[in-house]
Amino acid sequence: MIPVQDIVPRRTFPVVTVGLIIINTLIFLLELWLPEPLREALVFHLGVVPARYTDPAFAELHSYPLLPYVAFFTAMFLHGGWVHLIGNMWTLWIFGDNVEDRMGHRRFLVFYLLCGLAASVAHIWMHPDSRLPVIGASGAISGVLGAYYAMFPLARVIVMVPIFFFPFFFEVPAILYIGFWYLMQLFSGALSVVHGQVVGGVAWWAHVGGFVAGLLLHRLFCLKRRGCFRDEARPWGVQYSLGEKFNR
Repeated sequence: MIPVQDIVPRRTFPVVTVGLIIINTLIFLLELWLPEPLREALVFHLGVVPARYTDPAFAELHSYPLLPYVAFFTAMFLHGGWVHLIGNMWTLWIFGDNVEDRMGHRRFLVFYLLCGLAASVAHIWMHPDSRLPVIGASGAISGVLGAYYAMFPLARVIVMVPIFFFPFFFEVPAILYIGFWYLMQLFSGALSVVHGQVVGGVAWWAHVGGFVAGLLLHRLFCLKRRGCFRDEARPWGVQYSLGEKFNR
């Protein structure tokens, strides 16, 4: 299922969400501009490599002062390809605006970064011996999904399901769409533990960790005057029309 649009209107322009999309895109374009050896070195040094935090001998050979701490944040803005970038930014655009609207711009930015940090810690915890760099905004975006799951559980999400090359569109409650997505991350993460390595080149436990962090932390960041769990006029957005989403 590919999310196309949700139907919860926002009150303010999502400055931080749009800014994050622009920054991630510009950094990715810079990555493409770099020669391949330099790009690989950039990813290795600015990505999160678990062994850098768990293996002193490895860290001594492949680290610099403060680099392990800086990498927790730089890794969130690096991507491994167009599909990786577009998938992350599209998801952030669909779900990030409403979460930012409830939290406020500054709080949302802090929340986003904290979820990305929690995602990296979760990945290190589950794959402490890995020497592969982890990059991407998906851990932080998983935190946004966790917050959205708690704030707008009954909001409808329009998804596209390709069947025999034909697109079919359905409306599903956010609690079902995001809940199914989370269970898939959890299942794939469990497989990665069984196999002793990352399955499919995806840091599944980073997604799980980011989601759980968003679920637990979102209450601390919501603006009281806007509320965490309901629109003041209509609860959870269940009565909004698709037109309202586009017009606000």
